[in-house]
Amino acid sequence: MKKIYLCAAVLSALLCFAGCCAETAAESVPLSEISKDMHKSIEEVHNTERESSSDSYTRETKISDVITDPAFGEYGRLIFPVNSIYYSGDTLGTLSLTWYSHIDSDKTVEICNYMKSHAKAGDTIFYDIYTDEEKAADPNKADTGLFFFKGNPGEKFAVCNAGGGFAYVGAMHDSFPHALELSKKGYNAFALIYRPGWDTACEDLARGISFIFEHAEELEIDVDCYSLWGGSAGGRMAACLGSYGSAAFGGGNYPRPGTAIIQYTGHSGYTANDPPTYSCVGDRDGIANYKTMQKRLSAMSAAGIPTEFHVYEGLGHGFGLGTGTVAEGWLDDAIRFWEKISELKEGARHE
Repeated sequence: MKKIYLCAAVLSALLCFAGCCAETAAESVPLSEISKDMHKSIEEVHNTERESSSDSYTRETKISDVITDPAFGEYGRLIFPVNSIYYSGDTLGTLSLTWYSHIDSDKTVEICNYMKSHAKAGDTIFYDIYTDEEKAADPNKADTGLFFFKGNPGEKFAVCNAGGGFAYVGAMHDSFPHALELSKKGYNAFALIYRPGWDTACEDLARGISFIFEHAEELEIDVDCYSLWGGSAGGRMAACLGSYGSAAFGGGNYPRPGTAIIQYTGHSGYTANDPPTYSCVGDRDGIANYKTMQKRLSAMSAAGIPTEFHVYEGLGHGFGLGTGTVAEGWLDDAIRFWEKISELKEGARHE
């Protein structure tokens, strides 16, 4: 209907123009040229509409088309798991990830379009954390990096770590969505792509934290009271770096996180120096027993570490943001916990 109105508007304007010029026949445009120009204008509008429509991803977009999109260059292959045996589905709408539930295809589309629009606008959305020399010495380091979801300049930062059983990185469901939502609330969020394996994953997280601190001015971020986020294997990473710091895993001697946000992981260890911790899990999780998480946080609380724990009835493993489940909204709770801890630390600093 809009196209019909457009055609009528263009035709009316051109006819009006022709009428106005009737008294100066010598300067008037031949009707054949008017018709040609009219059709040309309409065709240009149609082409613009097609380009705008085809430029955005949809649920029907092939995953391979996102990976190879020129907008992303060489890092497009890191948007989805490098080892493709851990995901299935050919399109964004049919993506399935091993060990994960409640994958929101609309969020998958939103994330991919966010990345593409910012990349095409010239924004840097991906950072290498290792040098070319380091990647040459260890080719697996080429499969690492930080995706950046920029928030407000000068705001605090968070690093989100996806799970995947230390076999792969399920970022599209377990860290990209979290980072995107954090950026919408003004925070500067990074999603780490790491090498599978507990030791290498923790090394990559330590290196990622070091990179962020070393480039804080360029990234326009506040490094004070940053937070580490993680689900499943990513939760173990966040917990370990919170307990021992980045230097213990080969990174720089930088401050530990001000807060840890951990989802569905069976990690039970902690130290007296652990950061305030928020955790959540489903009571039907067959991989990370909620009682293990509950016991850990109870012990931390007894040691004087601020904690907050949520268990969701009937929910299994890997629910991500929890959209459409009883856990929906947990991320807002976690942010409030982080903000409360930040305020307390800021207040203590000024006492």
